Amino acid sequence: MKNKHLVSITDFTREEYLRILDLAAEFEANPRQEILNGYVISTLFFEPSTRTRLSFETAINGLGGRVVGFSDSGATSASKGETLHDTIKMVSNYADLIVMRHPLEGSARLASEVSSVPIVNAGDGANQHPTQTLLDMYSILKTQGTLENLKIFMVGDLKYGRTVHSLLQAMSKFNPTFYFISPDELKMPPSYKLYLDKIGLNYIEGKELTEFLPEADIIYMTRVQQERFTDPIEYERVKNAYILCRAMLEDCKESMKVLHPLPRVNEIHTDVDGSPHAYYFDQARNGVYVRMAILTSILGIK
Repeated sequence: MKNKHLVSITDFTREEYLRILDLAAEFEANPRQEILNGYVISTLFFEPSTRTRLSFETAINGLGGRVVGFSDSGATSASKGETLHDTIKMVSNYADLIVMRHPLEGSARLASEVSSVPIVNAGDGANQHPTQTLLDMYSILKTQGTLENLKIFMVGDLKYGRTVHSLLQAMSKFNPTFYFISPDELKMPPSYKLYLDKIGLNYIEGKELTEFLPEADIIYMTRVQQERFTDPIEYERVKNAYILCRAMLEDCKESMKVLHPLPRVNEIHTDVDGSPHAYYFDQARNGVYVRMAILTSILGIK
């Protein structure tokens, strides 16, 4: 994995996923190590982010590395018209690795083609969010004891949700059954369903959240992302399509966990927070260990 870009979750193999998850467990057991001492990591966030940016910066600081970058592109030369090409060429002179979030699909791939240092995609539009996927996989492995043969419900915005697109591709290596629950306007894009058809994996598509819940091993809730809609009326029509409440979980498996990439709006009622099924805040904490594993693997330290 040394010096490899992580632009799409498909850039890594099944064996590399498992290697990252093993390393994450090592960092969770011993998170304070000065192994990034002397390294400079640049975090370029052209789009707002709380969890992803802070967990990357926590991971870097926890390992003794230094962070340079920005969380508001309006205060950079991008506001003067500097192209992404030139920004990446310039920053790759200063840093050993670049973590980038950008609102445009394909921006991370472009950055990887012009950068002289590895690029880690921290989310590009509705396309991919591979580091979120690896922490989702780590959370699934910790709670279920396996990644194999699970029933995974994806609920909400499956059209624009980059986290579910990446998770689908990665978990497809472990023989899951997917349940896609969404309004018609936010259905899983055909390209991902064609991919599952091609590799012979089962999926069930529907609109009713409660119909199959007792079968679930993982319920992956997503936010309907207002910022992805060009038509505000369409957003108003679907924004509260699903609200998961604690009473809806009474017949679920004891081991079933509710995941969410956060932030949530209304899609998980706060009465779920005290349920043994709630795992979304633990999931966010797992992101620090997984990102430690990703950074040190790509830099060739681990």
